[in-house]
Amino acid sequence: MKKVVKLVEYGTSLARVKEKPLEERRPVRAVDPEVPERPRRRKFRAEYKLKILREAERAKESGQLGALLRREGLYTSNLTTWRRQCERGALAGLAPKKRGKKAKPVDARDERIREFERETERLRKRLAQAETIIEVQKKVSALLGTSSPGAGDETS
Repeated sequence: MKKVVKLVEYGTSLARVKEKPLEERRPVRAVDPEVPERPRRRKFRAEYKLKILREAERAKESGQLGALLRREGLYTSNLTTWRRQCERGALAGLAPKKRGKKAKPVDARDERIREFERETERLRKRLAQAETIIEVQKKVSALLGTSSPGAGDETS
């Protein structure tokens, strides 16, 4: 088996770099062109959090806490956050919180205002339709040369 030596230029001098023969080189993995799926946020139940906190309290020897965190795939920040939650309100503080925008409470007055606005809009449409019908009736009576039923009442 031959050793392959490659001369590579570093600045102004040449350096020898040993290259492995083709048989000894590791195969290069093909790059996956697919976009990886967005990772999901892990959610922990209150019982699990309490169990881990109890185990962390029992870990007295050096290295036990680190082993616990590695085994469970957690960070020390998780323990810190969970301890604070526990101090604030025991199990209620450890319950998972709903993420995102909070819903506003519905006020009865706001609902009534929305209802009145819908009714006003509906009545405006009916009024516009009635005015259109009246104008068409006036034009038809003018074309036919007849007087409208309400016209005789106005002159007397």
